[in-house]
Amino acid sequence: MKLRYRYNAETCRYEPLVVSPRLFTKRIFRLLGVSFLLGLLGLAYYNSQYPLLDEIQKQGENVKLKTAWLTIHSQLKKTSQQLTDLENSDDHNFRVILDMDPVSSTQREAGVGGREKASAEITYPIIRNAIDFSEKIKNRLTVEAQSIHELKAALKSKERQWAARPAIQPINNKQLTHLYLVFGERTLPQEGYTRQHNGLDFAAPYKSPIYATGDGIVTYANGGTTYGNVVFVNHGYGFETRYAHMSKFIVSVGEKVKRGQVLGYVGDTGHSFGTHLHYEVLYQTRFVNPISFFQRDLNNKEYEKLITSGSKQTVPLD
Repeated sequence: MKLRYRYNAETCRYEPLVVSPRLFTKRIFRLLGVSFLLGLLGLAYYNSQYPLLDEIQKQGENVKLKTAWLTIHSQLKKTSQQLTDLENSDDHNFRVILDMDPVSSTQREAGVGGREKASAEITYPIIRNAIDFSEKIKNRLTVEAQSIHELKAALKSKERQWAARPAIQPINNKQLTHLYLVFGERTLPQEGYTRQHNGLDFAAPYKSPIYATGDGIVTYANGGTTYGNVVFVNHGYGFETRYAHMSKFIVSVGEKVKRGQVLGYVGDTGHSFGTHLHYEVLYQTRFVNPISFFQRDLNNKEYEKLITSGSKQTVPLD
């Protein structure tokens, strides 16, 4: 062991430095304290500059979760835009066609506020915003589902109404030879006086088929009147049609008929001056001109030709 010396001024000599056990122990503890303090400082610095492995893993997971949330939010925006397009079609197309009022913005946004308050407890903005947005979409989907349910019900009602409307000709164009367009007051040269003519006369070969012009229920099928053999069909929605001067009818009272179904055949029964069908349309118990109802089974050129040829015929057949 190497000795250390200290100069003694009194003796003018270098004397060996003797360290007592107490002083040695004191120095040891001082050294250990300084070393421990330096170790703590070094560890704190290391932790501040170099995170632990667990923290690195958690940071990676957080990045993945944030990316997933952003992806979900982007998909929610896309869904919201698609829903907006559907809502616009609902209000400005479907409901216009079906004569329905649009769904108000108040109805579409109803009930969202309470959910927003519930999500306010979430401290992370990115999660809170996504939840609020998804809840709004969920509410709008609920309203739109109810709207679609209403549209389906209205469409079914309209389909029944459209099917019941007398919208085609009672005589096929292939069998039609003349259409007499006199509706209203007309002169009877054979009788020498005027009277109301409440329908149109379709001249066609004997026993040509006569078709129901809309869905309905047969309310009258009989003969022996000025109508001859005649069938009345109640279409509902205020509409009724009558088919007169048949050679015979093949339906009975109470029978449900469909548009285009054969009711009977062209004849010359009753007060008639030739083989034809006398066809009448009533709306709300009032006679209306049938010409307004069967244009849709003709194109414009055929319709104009029909009107031109029919206007030359001034004398009805009944």
